[in-house]
Amino acid sequence: MNAFDAPSSSSSAPDPAVLAARPTLAAWLDEYAAIEREWMESLRACGIDFAPRGADAPAIAAVRERLRDKGACFRNGGASVSTGRISSACLACTGDRGSRTFFLSLQCNRSCYFCFNVNQEDYEQNLRLKPRWRDEVDAFLAAPDAPTHAALTGGEPLLHKPEAEEFFRRIHDAAPDVHLRLYTAGDFLDGEAARALADAGLQEMRLSVKLGDGPEADRAAVDAALATLALAHEAIPDVMVEMPVIPGTEDAMRALLRGMDDRGLFGINLLEFCYPYGDWGEYRRRGLKVRNPAFEVLYDYGYAGGLPIAGSERACLELLEWALDEGLSLGVHYCSLDNKNRDQILQASLAAAPSVDEGLYQLDEGDFFYRTLKVFDDDAPRARERLRAAGVPFVEHVEDGSLATHPSHRVVLDGLAVARSVNVAQPDGPGGTWRLRELKLEYPA
Repeated sequence: MNAFDAPSSSSSAPDPAVLAARPTLAAWLDEYAAIEREWMESLRACGIDFAPRGADAPAIAAVRERLRDKGACFRNGGASVSTGRISSACLACTGDRGSRTFFLSLQCNRSCYFCFNVNQEDYEQNLRLKPRWRDEVDAFLAAPDAPTHAALTGGEPLLHKPEAEEFFRRIHDAAPDVHLRLYTAGDFLDGEAARALADAGLQEMRLSVKLGDGPEADRAAVDAALATLALAHEAIPDVMVEMPVIPGTEDAMRALLRGMDDRGLFGINLLEFCYPYGDWGEYRRRGLKVRNPAFEVLYDYGYAGGLPIAGSERACLELLEWALDEGLSLGVHYCSLDNKNRDQILQASLAAAPSVDEGLYQLDEGDFFYRTLKVFDDDAPRARERLRAAGVPFVEHVEDGSLATHPSHRVVLDGLAVARSVNVAQPDGPGGTWRLRELKLEYPA
C-alpha cells in the first residue's frame, strides 16, 4: 500500500464484509477512488511529490478542537477560521454578488516562484495595462446586484499609480458606501501615494509579505513589511497583511504578528500555501510536498491557486491559536484553499436552486455541494419499504438499482449501508438549465 492508496486517518474505513455483500456500492467506491488515484499519479509522473495520506490530519483535528474551545469563529464548514476582527470583504467573499476584484494589469516587479498569475486567462496579453478597465468598473457599478465591495489587485497595482488612484475614485464617487481595498507588495508605496489613495476612497490595504528564504532574509522581510505597514497606517484606515504561510517560517510569522499587534494594525489573513503548477523544483528544493488528499471533493475548481502544500494548514491554525493564547488584539483569519473554492460552488448551487428537487437534495451549508443519501444492492428494496411506510419521497435509479432520498431521512435508513452522494451544479447546455453531477460517494455516511 502506497501513499496514494492508504486510507485517511481522519475518516472511518468501510467494513470489507459489508462491501463484499454490496457489490454495486463497492464498485462505485472503487470507481471514485480510481479517479482520484489516476489524477494523483498523473501529477506524480510530472515529478510532483505528495505527502503521506492524512499525515497532518490528527494534529489539525486537535488544533481545530482547541480553537473551538477557545472561541474561534468557524465559517464555510471550517474552511475559514478567525479570531478578533475580520474584514467585511472576507465575509462578503462567499455569496455576495456585489463583491468583485479587478486588476489593471498582471505586470509585477517581482517573480515569486509560487505566484499563480501565469494561470490566469490571457496572461501574456494582460501584462499590459487593460485599455478598457474603466468600462469594467462602470459595468460593475451598473449591475443589477448593488455593489458592496471592490478590490484592486495585480500583478502589482502600484506600477500604475495614477490609474490605481482613478480606479478607487471612480467607484467611490459613484457609490460612496462600497468598501474599497488594495492588494500590494508595497514596493512602490510611499506617504504621498498612501494619502492619495486614501483621498480617493481606499479603506483597506492588504500587504503581501514573502518569507521562506532563510532566517536572515526573513527577518529583513518582516522589518521591511512592518515599516511599510506603519507608513500606510498613517493614511489608510484599515491596514493588514494577506500572505501564504510557508511551512518552516513560523518563527518569522510570529515576529510579524507581534510587530503588527504592537503597531495597532487591523489584522492578517493567513492563506494556505499552494503550488500553482509551475516549477516544482523550487518546492522540492525546499522539501515541500502537496497535501494528500489535496481536496476533500475532487473537482475542476476555477480558482487559479493550484494545489495545497502539506503543513501549511497546520501552521496557519497553530499561528491563530498562538495569537489567541498571547492575547493579541490583532484580527487573525485563516483562509484555506477550500475557502477560496467555496464561492464558485455556492454561486453555481444558487443558480441551479430553482431546478433542484429540494425533496431529494440538500444544499450543504459548509461546502455548498448538494447531497442526497443513496443505498444499493439488497438495501434498496428494504429502504423502499421503510420510506413508503414513512411517507417519505425517494427516487430509484434503474441504471444501477440504487435508491436516493433526502439526507434529513437518515434515521429511516438506520441499519442499512448508507452513502452520501456529493453533487455539483453545472450548466446543462445554452438554455440556462442546470443539472447535478455526482462527484463522490461518502461512505459510511
